[in-house]
Amino acid sequence: MIGAGLAGALLGILLRRRGWEVDLYEKRGDPRLRGYEGGRSINLALAERGRHALRAADADEAVMRHAIMMRGRMVHVDAAEPALQRYGRDDSEVIWSVHRGDLNLVLLELAQAAGARLHFDLGLAGVNFDSRVAVFADARDGSRREVPFRALVGADGAGSALRAAMHRVRDLGERSDFLDHGYKELEIPPDDDGGFRIEPHALHIWPRGHYMCIALPNDEKTFTVTLFLPHQAAAGDGPAFDQIRDTAAARTFFEREFPSALALIPAFERDWAANPVGQLGTLYLEHWHLDGRAVLLGDAAHAMVPFHGQGMNCAFEDCVALAGQLDAHPDLAGAFAAFEAQRKPDAAAIQRMALDNYLEMRDRVDDADYLLQRALELALQARHPGRFVPHYAMVTFMRIPYSLAMTRTDVQRGILERATAGRSTLDALDWAAIDADVLARLTPLEDVPA
Repeated sequence: MIGAGLAGALLGILLRRRGWEVDLYEKRGDPRLRGYEGGRSINLALAERGRHALRAADADEAVMRHAIMMRGRMVHVDAAEPALQRYGRDDSEVIWSVHRGDLNLVLLELAQAAGARLHFDLGLAGVNFDSRVAVFADARDGSRREVPFRALVGADGAGSALRAAMHRVRDLGERSDFLDHGYKELEIPPDDDGGFRIEPHALHIWPRGHYMCIALPNDEKTFTVTLFLPHQAAAGDGPAFDQIRDTAAARTFFEREFPSALALIPAFERDWAANPVGQLGTLYLEHWHLDGRAVLLGDAAHAMVPFHGQGMNCAFEDCVALAGQLDAHPDLAGAFAAFEAQRKPDAAAIQRMALDNYLEMRDRVDDADYLLQRALELALQARHPGRFVPHYAMVTFMRIPYSLAMTRTDVQRGILERATAGRSTLDALDWAAIDADVLARLTPLEDVPA
């Protein structure tokens, strides 16, 4: 396996439990010895899909020791008191904030305990697919190591070295679409008493139309703050990173747009200077595998923007799906092909929904029409349980295929828009017509069995 990050480590556990010999190769050093030094990352939101995969690897309990519950979005608008918009009906429907480094350390320990062999400071430098030999470069001394393999699994992220090697043998149909927005991370430290400075059980969001800030809690009582902003200014679209040329300009920008967030970040200038602007994009591939010799999963196959908090959850679902297809097929080529056929439609669906969710988070969470539709969505969930299931619940609290969630979301959005057109309160709605619309367009929905 190429990449000993989250998906690689989890898949290593799942395959070792099935008796496979597993070697995990990671270009970075061992984070258990040198500290976590992975790429910068927005905090991770762990949902039911991811937790199901962790349970399959007996890793859920160890991971959840580091997780912080988030009940919903805490929306900060102007000088008004922040308001919580719940993700679900109650505390049984929540998501969990977890630090990527903590999660990686837990999974690496469990992978090694399961019998996976871990190799650090060794990056993939080349592959001879005919002779089935992979070449790794040692980051410490530049030496090369040739390693024979039966099959390679690429869990090495959006910049996958294995994907590049596969592409030299077969055109994978690769295409990347980058957002015109980037991101920069900052940090809210603990308060003077060592506690959280703001409500810990929420994803905080400061929506500003074409840009926004979010903050996710960590178990160290800190928050990771992420600013999403256009790279370049466009006429009438407001500020952009290319207009913020130094820390003084950044502070002025925050004083004007995010004063309540700025007040929580005492080391603002240090954080701004230390953290470069990150890119946001979506990776599309026509092909994920090379017969039975190599297969890609997670970000290496279908990187997405982070705005639905599903990148890790989707990658973990990939791990379970690939392990299942290896169980079901006697040959690797059949298993890899079946895995690709199973997961490609769902990856495409969550990629689209992640892009849609960015528009919702930055533009709509404080709009009156959105709030009315959200209230109607919850009311219809109560009136038609099991038939009208809110979009967020389908994606986050259930394990139905992403593609099915997307299809039903499109139908339900039409119901909500028709019902609320020209209306400002729930009392003004035509409930009989709405109920008839629901019954005519939606069948009962059942989750995937545990």
